[in-house]
Amino acid sequence: MLVLAIAGNGARAADIQTLEIVTKSGVQIFSVEMATTEQEKETGLMYRKELADGHGMLFDFSPEQPVTMWMKNTFIPLDMIFIRADGRISRIAEDTVPQSLKTIPSGPPAKGVLEVIAGTARKYGIVPGDRVAHPLFNGR
Repeated sequence: MLVLAIAGNGARAADIQTLEIVTKSGVQIFSVEMATTEQEKETGLMYRKELADGHGMLFDFSPEQPVTMWMKNTFIPLDMIFIRADGRISRIAEDTVPQSLKTIPSGPPAKGVLEVIAGTARKYGIVPGDRVAHPLFNGR
């Protein structure tokens, strides 16, 4: 499905997909915008004023590699969930600071990064080791 997402820097097409995270308390389902091009990955959620619960952005960093994120021009606090190629969550950077230029490393190499509204990991009990189901990760 192709929808139009409006950001402060103009409109752009965003591919919206479903992503599931299997936690100890059950399966959490998210609607995610895909960031696959260099421009989409550089812009990310910059300039957005809000992000609804259950929504986020999934960054495709194929192949799996060390990843560094930041919050430049990002006005809302986020949880950044770093995901290995096998779909397992390796690290979660919770409640990142809006507009900070501090880099946020993946730790182990990551194939994807899921950005969601701050507090999401705590709210749904998402922890490292949980499995992410999405076609980006081993076709799941």
